[in-house]
Amino acid sequence: MPRLAAFFALLLLSLPGYAQWDRERIEQLAKKQMPGSIMEFREFLSIPNNGKIPADIDANVAWVQDALAKRGFPSQVLIEDGVKHVFAQSQIDPKKKTILVYFQVDGQPVDSSAWFQESPFIPVLKEKNGDQWEELNWNFLEGPINSDWKIFARSASDSKGPGMTFFSALDILDDQGTLPAVNLKMIFDFQEEISSPTLAKLVERNQDLFQADGILIMDGTRHVSNLPTLAFGARGIATITLKIHGAKADLHSGQYGNFAPNPVFKAAHLLSKMKDEDGRVLIPGFYDGVTLSETELKILQAVPESTAEIEDELGFLGMEKVGESYQESLQYPSLNVRGIKAAWVEKEVRTIIPSDVIIEFDLRTVKETPAERQVELVKKFIQDEGFHLLSGEPDDLERKTYSNLATFNYRIGSQPFRADLDSDFAVWLGEGMNRAFGESYVRMRQTGGSQPMAPFINVLGIPAVSVRIPNPDNSIHAPNENIRLGNYLEGIITCTAILTQPFR
Repeated sequence: MPRLAAFFALLLLSLPGYAQWDRERIEQLAKKQMPGSIMEFREFLSIPNNGKIPADIDANVAWVQDALAKRGFPSQVLIEDGVKHVFAQSQIDPKKKTILVYFQVDGQPVDSSAWFQESPFIPVLKEKNGDQWEELNWNFLEGPINSDWKIFARSASDSKGPGMTFFSALDILDDQGTLPAVNLKMIFDFQEEISSPTLAKLVERNQDLFQADGILIMDGTRHVSNLPTLAFGARGIATITLKIHGAKADLHSGQYGNFAPNPVFKAAHLLSKMKDEDGRVLIPGFYDGVTLSETELKILQAVPESTAEIEDELGFLGMEKVGESYQESLQYPSLNVRGIKAAWVEKEVRTIIPSDVIIEFDLRTVKETPAERQVELVKKFIQDEGFHLLSGEPDDLERKTYSNLATFNYRIGSQPFRADLDSDFAVWLGEGMNRAFGESYVRMRQTGGSQPMAPFINVLGIPAVSVRIPNPDNSIHAPNENIRLGNYLEGIITCTAILTQPFR
């Protein structure tokens, strides 16, 4: 019997369109693919991609459709509420499982003056020399490639880079005359950075088109260890804008100091009551519903990380005490002040009492803490602190009636999701990762950022897992976003291993 089993195994390996290469073979093919892949990536990065600008969306839609056509994937543009999405699929083999692959194409807005290069959309290859990053000629890619070189450009990591590594894996399979071990469907999102506002309706209206056995998310940064990472969930997000009002106009601080109230101090008193000194949110009910079992805690503890090393890397001492570790802290909802604005500072500073102060909050949510509930808890807390809340600017009567006036507006973005760590889909991904990296990869129960997967999961009833490729120090959303070439290579290896892994 063992000889017979071995015979059939060899027979399978000899059949056209079947491959399950080992790590050494995959790495060899990925390295060969790298130079050409990076040059195509460079072209992709050169296209501005603000999801709020229709011309940017159109340019990226055209590039994606052309890239798919080159790889033999016919595509179609799906329009929902005037917003374009691109869908493509391979020929469906009923004997294979089907995977829906999600790609994010858009990026955050840019301030070109804050980048250390001509433009965020003129990609630059750089090498670190001491504390400085120095530009390299792209011709350096024709020789040995240093894994620590980086490409700097908007969306290098979030998330054109991960998308290109997947395309490169498809190219490797095509060059080797090998078909993917699964059927592929692909959806390209051009407004992820504004919470994909039309995606839910698109999925609802095209359920048959998107039906699959699992969702592979080509988006997200690796664990802080920079080991290859699978993330089985993500927090959702809601945002609040709170504008606390003072006088009708800015006032001279000499003439009206000690008389006219300063809304900045009102804001400071309010904020100080929202969290304790250890960073725990004091808003009643904020964490209600979140519990972690012993099994779940063991999963979190299995992630290889050191609190002291993370603090040292990020440059602060003393983590907030919401959880006992970085991983545990990600399992809870969070309340963050993402920006405050009042009057002027630095060279523009002037001696005034500001007429108002604007506080921008973001709330990260988990499955147990719906965004609507969290927003209402924050709103009630502010009201209980004596503020009369409005949806617009106060009129004269309201100014005469209430001593504490504030405008309160909110927006709910992506919903949280979490997949089972031992589903058939998770096991398949784990087998592919094991073949590529052995045990040297990380499984995260839930990551801190947000991804628009809830429409797929809730409507289609299938799990979603994020394959994380970019380096943790990639400055996504900020100036000088980058991707490390060693991570890019391992991304190609990851995608190739997964695409050649049988899913039974």
